[in-house]
Amino acid sequence: MVTRSLAPGRPGSVRAPSQPTPPGEASPPGQLLPAAQPLLCLASLLAGWLVGGTASQWGGPLYVIAYLAGGTGSAVTAWTALRRGRIDVNVLMLVAAAGAASLGAWAEGGVLLFLFSSSNAMEFYTLGRTRRAIRALVALRPAVALVRRDGETAVVPADTLRIGDVVLVRPAERLAADGVVTLGESSIDQAPITGESMPVDVARGSVVFAGTINQRGGLEVRVTKNPQDTTLARIIALVEEAQAAQVPAQRLIDRFGQIYAVVIIAGSAVAYGVMVAAGIGGGTALYRAITLLVVASPCAIVISTPAAILSAIANAARRGILFKGGAFLEALARVDTVVFDKTGTLTVGRPAVTNVVAIQGDERGVLATAAGLEQRSEHALADAVIGACSDRDIAIAPADSFESVTGRGVRGRLAGAVVRVGSEAFMREEGVAIPERLRPTVTRLQMEGKTLIYVATGRLDGVIAVADVPRPQAAAALRSLRALGITRLVMLTGDNAQAAAAVAGRLGITDVRAELLPDQKAEAVRLLETAGQVAVVGDGVNDAPALAAAHVGIAMGAAGTDAALETADVVLMGDDLTRLPYAIGLSRRTRRVVAQNLTLASLVIAGLIALTLGFGLRLAFGVVGHEGSTVVVVLNGIRLLVYRPRPA
Repeated sequence: MVTRSLAPGRPGSVRAPSQPTPPGEASPPGQLLPAAQPLLCLASLLAGWLVGGTASQWGGPLYVIAYLAGGTGSAVTAWTALRRGRIDVNVLMLVAAAGAASLGAWAEGGVLLFLFSSSNAMEFYTLGRTRRAIRALVALRPAVALVRRDGETAVVPADTLRIGDVVLVRPAERLAADGVVTLGESSIDQAPITGESMPVDVARGSVVFAGTINQRGGLEVRVTKNPQDTTLARIIALVEEAQAAQVPAQRLIDRFGQIYAVVIIAGSAVAYGVMVAAGIGGGTALYRAITLLVVASPCAIVISTPAAILSAIANAARRGILFKGGAFLEALARVDTVVFDKTGTLTVGRPAVTNVVAIQGDERGVLATAAGLEQRSEHALADAVIGACSDRDIAIAPADSFESVTGRGVRGRLAGAVVRVGSEAFMREEGVAIPERLRPTVTRLQMEGKTLIYVATGRLDGVIAVADVPRPQAAAALRSLRALGITRLVMLTGDNAQAAAAVAGRLGITDVRAELLPDQKAEAVRLLETAGQVAVVGDGVNDAPALAAAHVGIAMGAAGTDAALETADVVLMGDDLTRLPYAIGLSRRTRRVVAQNLTLASLVIAGLIALTLGFGLRLAFGVVGHEGSTVVVVLNGIRLLVYRPRPA
């Protein structure tokens, strides 16, 4: 397996993202500070050259120092690889440097080690930017929390919080735990968790997350999750796992890495024999063989994929998009069909008042009358009516009496008058006549999939239409998907056909399949997969069979939802659907960057091999071309850290 330095640690090693080298921590054996190795190598190399090289008293020792500075880290890693039966790229570089020294080309061997260690240092710092973007999540949770226990208040380490603790959160402080607000009102900046751009108002009963920022009011929060189980902790773990996982392209490279390395060594030996047989001097033939060993090493190919994947995963995490692995990032780039659940995905997931038809009085009066009784009801439709009054600043008078008729409606007295609120069947049972002139309007609203609430004070006052409306960003998200070339958009829902058709019509979705059970949704996804690559977007709980059946399962609005974090391949932490086209655009850009890197690396290697065999390319120039291509592909991948979609 040919490896390359991808993380802080010895050159050629891969250090898990969950174990970054903290500031001040001693470097692993064989490695100085990342920049110190190439700097000491260069200084010794220049000093040796200035004093006359190996011909002088001090030149030889200075070159040895240069070799030790530039090659010790690689030697440690190469030895570890050899003990495990692998040929590491560091082995190839050390063999080439030793061969150069054996020919008396100490300076050129030193240049090889200087540029190789410089390349490692650049990878250390550039890929470190990716890991710093992820490690910044760790710093979101405060180290301590102000807790009330047994009637006493104390400051305790955040990692000692227990379920049931009451945490006091002051203005401008970060929350130390996931929990439920028990006292106080405020606004919470949830951007670190959900990516929401605007603060969210919270009050008693609101769910809040560790790592978010309290804005203006004091809060008391009852802890509902242990520190290791918070949404923030889960996010960090998922991103680290995603960074550690290899994408299929990288697995393919590693699978043939050992064979490729053996071919390079054998090919260099064969080239040496052929050149000697052709009458080329032994020294010249060995020099070219060593140069061939250097230029054919697959450093740039090996680093090309992880440099791009890690950067893309970090970029997505900052936007509240979690990829559970590079394989899903790669798979999302191939998607040509997107399937949506309706309720809670394309719609807000709760009913809202859409129309008010007044027969007596005006719309405000109809809403106020209905809300007078509904404020004592626990039905979801009652919440919609009360919310509409709140949005319109309509005062609600308390009812004098209240009675619920299960499955029909409510009745009571309001300002001394008998009021009835409920379905059409309830109105007929109560002897309230429905004017015939209202029938066309009622039919139209029902055809739009809306639920109707009739309001009567003696006679019918009016009708309130309630529906689960599309999310504000849904239409824009679908337009962006179409702009990306995804024209096959499908809605699968268990809701009735009328309601599904109404929502689909407003969003421009023509392929609608309604009244489906969860297993029927999964079967529909399998049929769609016979014609293309399918992504399913749902809530991660009742859509689990469809998410599992898809090439890529995407859960949205998953902050704090363990089932969503476990079920889906990609998680949109907030409720903003516009993150979906962002994720697809990012995945496609990543695929293009990986292709660019692999093409560039392969062309450079082929060109350098041709120059070495055909024109006797100098070792120093071969090193510059080889290491230069490695740095270029790393920097090209790092560009994904600042990816932004083009304006539509």
